[in-house]
Amino acid sequence: MNELKNSISKNPIEQTLDASTMTSFDHVIINANLATFSAQHGFGINTGGDTNEQADSIPYGQLLNAAIGIKNGKIAWIGAQEQITAYLPHYQKHQITDVDSKWLTPGLIDCHTHIVYGGNRSNEFEARLQGASYQDIAAQGGGIVATVTATRAASIESLFAQSEKRLLALMKEGVTSIEIKSGYGLDLNTERKMLTVARQLGEKYDIHVSTTYLAAHALPTEYKDHADDYIEQVCEWLPILHAEGLVDAVDGFCENIAFSTEQIRRVFEVARSLNLPVKLHSEQLSDIGGSALVAEYKGLSSDHLEHLSEEDIKKMAASNTVAVILPGAFYTLRDTKLPPIEALRKHQVPIAISTDCNPGTSPLTSLLLTMNMGCTLFYLTPEEVLAGSTVYAAQALGLPNKGKVEVGCDADLALWDIARPADLAYQMGLNPIQGIMVQGKWREIV
Repeated sequence: MNELKNSISKNPIEQTLDASTMTSFDHVIINANLATFSAQHGFGINTGGDTNEQADSIPYGQLLNAAIGIKNGKIAWIGAQEQITAYLPHYQKHQITDVDSKWLTPGLIDCHTHIVYGGNRSNEFEARLQGASYQDIAAQGGGIVATVTATRAASIESLFAQSEKRLLALMKEGVTSIEIKSGYGLDLNTERKMLTVARQLGEKYDIHVSTTYLAAHALPTEYKDHADDYIEQVCEWLPILHAEGLVDAVDGFCENIAFSTEQIRRVFEVARSLNLPVKLHSEQLSDIGGSALVAEYKGLSSDHLEHLSEEDIKKMAASNTVAVILPGAFYTLRDTKLPPIEALRKHQVPIAISTDCNPGTSPLTSLLLTMNMGCTLFYLTPEEVLAGSTVYAAQALGLPNKGKVEVGCDADLALWDIARPADLAYQMGLNPIQGIMVQGKWREIV
């Protein structure tokens, strides 16, 4: 790499500030290598066809031998180590973290999860390996019905205790923000219970939790053959739960085995009336136009996408809708239909990646392993999967101040003992986390 490109001092926004500012930070991190994922520092996977523009792109937006100044939970300054050295005597020892040339990335973001649910379905996993079909399992009360039954029966305390374990597993790997969906209640009280638990998890661990209303996830047994009637209920519950402060976004499952585009449109119209952003489970099993619908509503993301058409990719690009791909489900289901990665790259659609943690098709609580799967199964690069777990995951949740190491952004950071950023996707089963910072405060790794 051209050394001039990697010199922080060459970036005009990284000039040394006046002495009063340089001595006023709440905390200073020194001797750091940064994977910023900030366009201000040269990051840009999707740079189009301009050769010169591509030549100027810096992998990971990386800055070596860097320092960060943090104020009021935000990144207030980024510069070369040498720019802060003279001011360090003004700080107390506890205000300085010397990371000894380790790597800092934005805190990881898991942008598509179902971690709040009751029970588990390992019995079904075992049965399938012994030859039982999906239909056999469903006929015996298994599948999503089993999770709905267990979730409805669980007390809020029990549901919290079960879900907490999954959140802690993700946090141990550097996750500082997470999306949590409802959708295993399929009635008002249980949807409320799930969303309440999601809020409680965020409050207890003081990390950002985006809550997503997913009552249009499946048809409950009491509405068998009456999907339109159930969607009417979904539309009625949404304003109630939104008024209670439990809903940040609205999702649905748009598939031949779930709900049609017209049924989802009814839900999206209610979301629009409440100024709530939308997203969708789309094109996992078939192409019935779910992503085009999300794009029409300028949705945050369209998720799964194995059967996504290039025509709908163009619509996603025009609406700046993020493509969220979920290799855990692809792996668990032994799918063979790959998402159209090359077409997404061609049309410069941002690609995020997530665990899709759920009891049936992706019981996965490792975002690091998810990144490896994104590389090995979907042929993404290590830079793409790390961007997909930071800056583009933040975009998929509508969080412009997260997912980047950039002045003005939240000081949510992960510290890694690695040789280079690619190690995070390359290694399997080894967690190199060294520290987590949330809103400018170092956290004990739980």
